[in-house]
Amino acid sequence: MTGVLAFITRRRGGAGWHFTDVLAWIWLLTGLVLMFGPVVWLGLSSFKTRAALSEFPPTLLPYQTRMVEVAGFDEPLPLYRVRAEDGTERLMVQIRRIGSMAQMADPETPGETVRVPLQARDPVRELQLATENYTEPFERLDFLRFFYNSVFVTVVATAITLLVNSMAAFALSKYEFKGRTAVLALILATLMVPLSVIIVPLFSVINGLNLFNSLWGVILPTVATPTGVFLLRQYMLTIPDELLEAARMDHASEWKIYWRIVLPLAMPAVAVLAIFSVMWRWNDFLWPLIVLSDRELYTIQVGLNSFQGELNVQWHYVLAMTVVSMLPVVAIFAFLQRFITTGIASTGIK
Repeated sequence: MTGVLAFITRRRGGAGWHFTDVLAWIWLLTGLVLMFGPVVWLGLSSFKTRAALSEFPPTLLPYQTRMVEVAGFDEPLPLYRVRAEDGTERLMVQIRRIGSMAQMADPETPGETVRVPLQARDPVRELQLATENYTEPFERLDFLRFFYNSVFVTVVATAITLLVNSMAAFALSKYEFKGRTAVLALILATLMVPLSVIIVPLFSVINGLNLFNSLWGVILPTVATPTGVFLLRQYMLTIPDELLEAARMDHASEWKIYWRIVLPLAMPAVAVLAIFSVMWRWNDFLWPLIVLSDRELYTIQVGLNSFQGELNVQWHYVLAMTVVSMLPVVAIFAFLQRFITTGIASTGIK
């Protein structure tokens, strides 16, 4: 920790500040704010109430108006600091709001009410986390079902993607056959075809196979990816052919060569593809929205869209569940990130 601190505080000018030190700090701090500022804002805003999110100017921390129990009222009332004409201030609770005026009362004597202009009162705020933004979607809005559907789609699709793409990459990298280059070029050419172009024929195929309104209809059309085939093929080219020939001399089958030799050696690239696949499947919105019609089959991204009504958007739920939806991807990335540099750096080196 001391070495990291010494590296961060090291300056070119020695004891003094050089102008390049100032520019470097400005550049690094600007990048830090641009990269992590939205994430911090999202995390803090997810603990705000619906009313706090609509306030202007917005606040960074989740402040709420203090609520106090008042005799004669079933529900707690918001506490305000009211400014009198002589400049004095007193704490009062708001009973109700009528137009541009508010009916206020002293918490000790709630029977005596006064009418106060809205601009003459300021809410008494306190830092408070609206944890119900996280609990209510799981308890009342079936969000746990959306989460399970996304986990199922992501895990199954990623497993099939790794299997299919690695087998195709193994064939294209270690087998010599006529038209191999043309097949690879055809696979890479599909990178230029966006989903919106093939979405109608793809939907017709899914509907013809009776996979409409099914999680398998979301999984199967996306398991073969040209990016994955290219990434794994380029990495498998670095594996010496002599290893495969030695295995064949020991009477190993082609499946055993693929499963016991090639796939373990290509694990860094497989881990990189696994990260990409998890991000693709977990964040996919358009295709599940088209295929799925029953609410109990919604994935997490389509479920987030269901919080948007015709006249309003439940932003407090959207922000909280967006944070929840980010956690699995962050966890997967943190677990597999050590393979990223190795996998990408070795891709294309023969």
